[in-house]
Amino acid sequence: MAWRSCALLLRLSGGDVSRSSARGPRWPHSFQQRCGFRKATKKPESKKEELLPPHTESSEAVVQRRTPAPHMEHQAPPSSPRSFSRLLRPLVFTVGFTGCSFGSAAIWQYESLKFRVQSYFDEVRADWLEKLRPQKRGDFRKEINQWWNSLSEGQRTVTGIIAANAIVFCCWRIPSLQRSMIKYFTSNPASNSVCSPMLLSTFSHFSFFHMAANMYVLWSFSSSAVSMLGREQFMAVYLSAGVVSTFFSYVCKTATGRFGPSLGASGAIMTVLAAVCTKMPEAKLAIIFLPMFTFTAANALKAIIAMDTAGVVMGWKFFDHAAHLGGALFGVWYIMFGHELIWKNREPFVKLWHDLRTGGGSGGGGADGGGAV
Repeated sequence: MAWRSCALLLRLSGGDVSRSSARGPRWPHSFQQRCGFRKATKKPESKKEELLPPHTESSEAVVQRRTPAPHMEHQAPPSSPRSFSRLLRPLVFTVGFTGCSFGSAAIWQYESLKFRVQSYFDEVRADWLEKLRPQKRGDFRKEINQWWNSLSEGQRTVTGIIAANAIVFCCWRIPSLQRSMIKYFTSNPASNSVCSPMLLSTFSHFSFFHMAANMYVLWSFSSSAVSMLGREQFMAVYLSAGVVSTFFSYVCKTATGRFGPSLGASGAIMTVLAAVCTKMPEAKLAIIFLPMFTFTAANALKAIIAMDTAGVVMGWKFFDHAAHLGGALFGVWYIMFGHELIWKNREPFVKLWHDLRTGGGSGGGGADGGGAV
């Protein structure tokens, strides 16, 4: 769920995002109408605006004092002739970042396979010595290792993603960082900073429920997705999906003139969900709160695409339906065409990396191992 509400971000509270921003702090009337990041009109008195503290004030009233509202950049929505020209930089960033993601994933896979071969005997010796050593009880590190080894490869892969989202979530609670969080961790095509937020907003959640729901879905589909793609390809798809879905949101916001900030990992998660549903259409899914009702993955994907398409057409503002739709379409495209077009053609690039790494030596061992659909 990619949130798209100025009231939520500018009030920095966990309340209902559908509330009007006019009910929040004393923002200028023009700012409330445009729902964008702009500098408030200066008044004769030099009285600073204040952000409301989160709604859970009972235990945090002392820590979370009212802090001055960030000075928003004065940005009118782009005029029709130049609006789409503002998308040139995000488009170049999307293409470049996607290429770098898959190139890095190919190198990562090459280095990982090479490391496994070189350390095979070391691992065997380490396992043998571990059996000879007396087992330690009550060792916290041992408990952590046992828990980590009990996870699937997919769950271990997304643990880092979940940790990154948790860290950014905590940063939202630091008053001195709120101005930077709004600037760099929310995506808005009307903002001066349009490229870096395309990636950073993918790891950004202000509401705990929003983050928990997204991370639960990611955790649930991680095992299937990683076993289907391999961890290296999965990470490339996930990071690229976050940028692609944000760019799709930029295009829709610019075309409709409905500018506003968005944040959340749901665009990338929609790609993971759509990829799994496209690859395994007959898999049975269920809603967590209604486990008695099951449906096929193909029907679930159709319903998600239909709902987000309706949200884009009708202008629903509670979620960023454009980012959801862009992520889902990217997942479907990647399974049907992208894997053959991108990942299976990585061998020349890996061979080039092998030659550079070995000083022009022949052979490309480990260039085509693992991680295939």
